[in-house]
Amino acid sequence: MIPRLRNKRDAADFAILLALGGFSLYYLQDAWRASSHIYNLILVAPLCAGVFSLCLLEFVLQWRRGAKRDTASDVDSVRVADKETEPITAALPAMGLFAAYVLSLQWLGFDVGTALFVGGFLYLHGERRWPWLLGYALVFALAAGLFFSAMLPYPMPMLILPTEY
Repeated sequence: MIPRLRNKRDAADFAILLALGGFSLYYLQDAWRASSHIYNLILVAPLCAGVFSLCLLEFVLQWRRGAKRDTASDVDSVRVADKETEPITAALPAMGLFAAYVLSLQWLGFDVGTALFVGGFLYLHGERRWPWLLGYALVFALAAGLFFSAMLPYPMPMLILPTEY
């Protein structure tokens, strides 16, 4: 039995999956066309394959959920699941924090900006244990900063960490 799109949210979910999967394939094809050298594709190919695989997996899972909903006798459980979604206004603080993060990278550097962003994001989502909040933000920023400064062929703006190895 072919599942139907019950509401606008189902249609939006499928559209986002198709767009994200299509964009990842397009990006991989474009990167391959620019240069098929391994150094150009070392990060792009695994990332695009992972994104496309996750999109395909989510598509199959939603397809199965849709088929089960079409054959289910208890329609109330679907209504309850739809009511549990967060309103868009709940995401606005995180979106604003991300915009501030991106705009401040030139002045704060990737290392300090990432630590502040991760700490602020964790705080927005309810983490109040300061040792965990600071520890996770610092360790994540340190690991991401060292990884990207070692992997990228151009220097990243850093405030504390060295920019080249």
